[in-house]
Amino acid sequence: MKHNRSSPAYRVAFMGMLFALALLLSWLENMLPPAPFLPVGVKLGLSNIITMYALFFLGKPQAFAIAALKSMFVLLTSSLTTAAVSLSGGMLSLCVMLLLTLPKRWKPSYLILSIFGAVFHNIGQLAMVTLLLGTFSVAYYLPVLLVSGVGMGILTGLLLRVLLPALERIKPGR
Repeated sequence: MKHNRSSPAYRVAFMGMLFALALLLSWLENMLPPAPFLPVGVKLGLSNIITMYALFFLGKPQAFAIAALKSMFVLLTSSLTTAAVSLSGGMLSLCVMLLLTLPKRWKPSYLILSIFGAVFHNIGQLAMVTLLLGTFSVAYYLPVLLVSGVGMGILTGLLLRVLLPALERIKPGR
């Protein structure tokens, strides 16, 4: 039986598969031992590959839905505080990547967008931690987060490029 890839049911199923893939990447990342070269608290952000894919190839609503669902999952499996930090990073990251795509004369590469997304993901998380703690004392960690954001943004941007052919083969509307 041939599937209609442009049907609403296929689109919903595809979003569910992307969400499951984001959770799988997050789980795999959590299974990795801490890398000795990474600063404390810095993660690879593998599940953000899926959020970027949704933003670049499916649309804004789908990307925001994936980011929100990831944060809801964090709420279910961790705590309200961790979910708030996750949501603030994810939403700021998406907003910055969207803003960078607005100028019609400038078409940034996925790698540039990934770097900015990762850096602002860290800034959003740090802002939420600052708000929750009620102190700016955590801002001392900002330089570490900026540098690691650039590195992790490069990594996730390159991994997105590697995964694109597989994701494009199953994308709705083909």
